[in-house]
Amino acid sequence: MAEKRKQSEEQVDSADAESTDEPATEVEEKDAAGEAAAAEAEELEPVAEVAAEAEQSTAEEPEEEAEAPAEADTAEPAAVDPEVSASAPAEAPGKRKRKRLPRAQRPVRSKKTIVKPTTRKPIVRLEKPEHDRGRRQERQGTVISNAMDKTIVVKVDTLKAHPRYKKVVRRSTTFHAHDEANQANVGDVVRIVETRPVSKTKRWRLAEIVEAAK
Repeated sequence: MAEKRKQSEEQVDSADAESTDEPATEVEEKDAAGEAAAAEAEELEPVAEVAAEAEQSTAEEPEEEAEAPAEADTAEPAAVDPEVSASAPAEAPGKRKRKRLPRAQRPVRSKKTIVKPTTRKPIVRLEKPEHDRGRRQERQGTVISNAMDKTIVVKVDTLKAHPRYKKVVRRSTTFHAHDEANQANVGDVVRIVETRPVSKTKRWRLAEIVEAAK
């Protein structure tokens, strides 16, 4: 029994020693953490001071800029000569300004002097020529019809060689001619002359009757 009591007392003493050792370690750890936090705070103090100085400087700059336009507004505008402003051309971007001389110093260009006649020339009209206008074509043929009023049909025969066989071939063409007096009869040999368009088909007129029909 005595041995059991001794063993229990020894166990209690060892437990008390462990309990007393644990708070000491916790206190040491807390002290070390506090020292580290204090060191970090000391390091951050200069950085915080620099940031505060920068904020103050930025707050002061807009005030100075705001004062500058007010001074510009209060200043009087420079006097501008109206003649200079009117004569100066608007400068185009990217172009070199050309120097302009005053009108008195510019070179004088000579102008051609035109002498106007004192009297007007008389209008001279040329007389019309006696001959007919232009060269008109003529045909000679035989009247084959005079049934229409003031119109005759004239057949004109032509002789022409064949282009390949060289045989002389007789060709005939009919023309509608204007006969104002209806004097031509069928079978008459007449001479017709080219003229202006009289109708849809008439481009010729009767010039003379060469030979009357028998």
